[in-house]
Amino acid sequence: MTLTALPESPAELRQMMRNGGLVQTTSGMAPGRVQANLAILPRDLAFDFLLFCQRNPRPCPLLEVVEAGEVEPRDFAPGADLRSDAPLYRVYEHGELTAEVTDLSEFWRDDLVSFLLGCSFSFETALIKAGMEMRHMTCDTTVPMFITNIPTSSAGAFSGPMVVSMRPIPQEQVVRAVQVTSRFPAVHGAPVHVGDPSAIGISDIYAPDFGDPVEFNDGEVPVFWACGVTPQAVAMNAKPPLMITHAPGHMFITDKQDEDLAII
Repeated sequence: MTLTALPESPAELRQMMRNGGLVQTTSGMAPGRVQANLAILPRDLAFDFLLFCQRNPRPCPLLEVVEAGEVEPRDFAPGADLRSDAPLYRVYEHGELTAEVTDLSEFWRDDLVSFLLGCSFSFETALIKAGMEMRHMTCDTTVPMFITNIPTSSAGAFSGPMVVSMRPIPQEQVVRAVQVTSRFPAVHGAPVHVGDPSAIGISDIYAPDFGDPVEFNDGEVPVFWACGVTPQAVAMNAKPPLMITHAPGHMFITDKQDEDLAII
């Protein structure tokens, strides 16, 4: 389904996802609304993960924590259900991806704590308004994401490399891209790297670990932002007994406005 055919209301989009009728990347959906990464863990691991987020605010900017067993993010999306209102979820057991589903009902437990984390899709509207093309949106693909050699700060059971998302930006617009995204620290903020991918451990810019490759035009350079898929790389590294996340690119759309999180 094309973006032009979709409602802009977050509540209507979430209802479509809840009914199983909308399973696609959410980049460009509900323009101007905050999108969130999702991580769900058993209560006995929740404090360690909370500490991991506090120690790694660039890849894991914490927006809201939903108490054990509850499914409604009251601050960011009152009335929503985290078990069904994202388009696609991943289930990891002992670090292995064991399921990809549109509804978590069969996996839900009363001891599960949910974390909403900032997502770079939330500053894409601002980049577009500043005159920059989001190539993955133009091509109707999922933004490319890469596991880097940038270490995160460990916390309890959680450690592993940072994941980044990448967007081609014309050389003359890189400074503007940094300025625009610096206003949104709650959704990853300014880039963590510009230019040579090998400097952060990426051997092939056309072979992302998550998402889809995109082409570069003449004069464009790769710009990398910290990414909320980092918890999935951490899950593969730390191997917790159970961790549930969104599928890369398939975010939870909240009711909050992007500008609510911006620094003036």
